[in-house]
Amino acid sequence: MDQFMLIFRRDWETKEKQPSPEQMQASIKPWQDWLGGLAAQNKLTVTPHRLQKEGRVVKANQIVTDGPYAEIKEAIGGFIVVAAADFDEAVAIAQGCPILNNPWDGNVEVRMLMQENENQ
Repeated sequence: MDQFMLIFRRDWETKEKQPSPEQMQASIKPWQDWLGGLAAQNKLTVTPHRLQKEGRVVKANQIVTDGPYAEIKEAIGGFIVVAAADFDEAVAIAQGCPILNNPWDGNVEVRMLMQENENQ
């Protein structure tokens, strides 16, 4: 089994796309169900994490800027790591993500993690 990171993105800037408190509350159960199903199948390898909106970007020459990437309206909201046989299975897992079924223009990026002994 390989490991894949599923990165959850959504529109953080457009005011019309911001969820109401009621919408946020209603979104919790589908996430719990989806993540619980992955855990029950032993596909979830890292506990889910949500990210704060605020961050910093560290660049060469000791340059630190506010982030993440204020010039884009889409931001990473969280991630998980799942076990899957291949990209097709990882994509199938991502297709069940609740972020795809809400009005906030969310998407899921699927990236295979390199093994410790792998070279680029």
